[in-house]
Amino acid sequence: MISLLVTLEIDPARIEHAIECIRVQAEASRQEPGCRRWEVSRKLDKENIFTLAELYDDAAALQAHFESPHFKQWVANTGDGLILSKTSVRGQVLDL
Repeated sequence: MISLLVTLEIDPARIEHAIECIRVQAEASRQEPGCRRWEVSRKLDKENIFTLAELYDDAAALQAHFESPHFKQWVANTGDGLILSKTSVRGQVLDL
């Protein structure tokens, strides 16, 4: 399995819009055949920081996610300065 952790710093003046964009993305992503988990967390002490925790069956499922219409819509909806910074970690899940 492949995990993806994405941390987003959102423009503080546009948090409600960001939450709606994340909600739409989460609902559609959870319906993808290879998506096992799609969770959203909000930092307790800095309300404009969000982390998306995603889990996919394999690299092909993750690639299908990136090519989906809802992901392309996500990029269009958030590409106007809504996201101030983004970091991501993509990795193979190890069963230790």
